[in-house]
Amino acid sequence: MGIIQGLAEFLPVSSSGHLVIFKNLLGFKEPELLLDVSLHLGTLLAVCIYFRSDLKKMIAELWEVAMPGADHRFRLKPHASLALMVVVGSIPTAFIGIIFKTPLERVFGSVTTVGVMLVITGIIVGSTRLIPKAHEKLTRVGPLMALAIGTAQGLAIMPGISRSGATIVCALLLGLNRELAGRFSFLLSIPAIIGAVVLQFDMEAITRVGVAPLMLGFASSALIGFMALALLMGIVKKGHFYYFAPYCWAVGVFTLIFTW
Repeated sequence: MGIIQGLAEFLPVSSSGHLVIFKNLLGFKEPELLLDVSLHLGTLLAVCIYFRSDLKKMIAELWEVAMPGADHRFRLKPHASLALMVVVGSIPTAFIGIIFKTPLERVFGSVTTVGVMLVITGIIVGSTRLIPKAHEKLTRVGPLMALAIGTAQGLAIMPGISRSGATIVCALLLGLNRELAGRFSFLLSIPAIIGAVVLQFDMEAITRVGVAPLMLGFASSALIGFMALALLMGIVKKGHFYYFAPYCWAVGVFTLIFTW
C-alpha cells in the first residue's frame, strides 16, 4: 500500500482511487483511515525533502518581511509571495474538505465511483496535449489563480480524481509556466496533507493496524514517493503530462468492467 501511495500520490493517476481498488483486491472489509494517514505522512516527507530549498527560502523571506521596519511588499520577495499564495490556495481546499468530508467518505469505498472518476482524470490529464507552449508563460502565482488551483485541489478529494493532475492542469490552463505549475501544485499539497492527517488521525486504530505495518507503509511511501516526484517534475517540464491519460482510461474502464 505504501508503494501504491508513493507512486500514485504524485503521478497524475489518483492515489485515493488506487488505494480503494487495491484495498478491495486485497480483501479489506472497510477503509482503515489510520493506514491512509501513515501513507500520507510518508508522501508529505517526500515533498518536504524534494522542495527543501524552496521551503527554506519561503521561511527566510517570510521572516524578513515580518521583521520590524522591513519592506512588507510581498511582490518584492518571490518566495514570500509564493508562501502567501499557498495559504490563499489552501482556503478553498480546507472549505471543501471540511464541508464535504462526511458525504465523500460514504462513497470512498465505492469502486464503481473510482472507475468513473479515473476516466475523468484521463480526460483532464489528456487535455494538456491541446495547450500550446506559448500559453504557459506566467512566472508568478496571483491570488485568483491560487484560489482556482486550490479549488481544483479541493474537488480532487473525490477518489479517482488525481490531485496533482487537477492542480497542475488548472495551473497550465491559467497560463502558468510548466516548472512553476508543478512546484506550486506540490507545495500546495503540504497543508492539504497535514489537514487530512489531522482530520483522520485516530490513536485507537494503532492497536488494530499495528505499529510495524504503519512504519513500513510510511517508509515505503516516502521512498517511492520521492522517486515518483522527481520523475513527474521532469515529465511536466518536458510537456509530456498527457502520457498518463491512456493509463487512467485503461484502469478506469477495467475497474468498471470488474465491478460490473
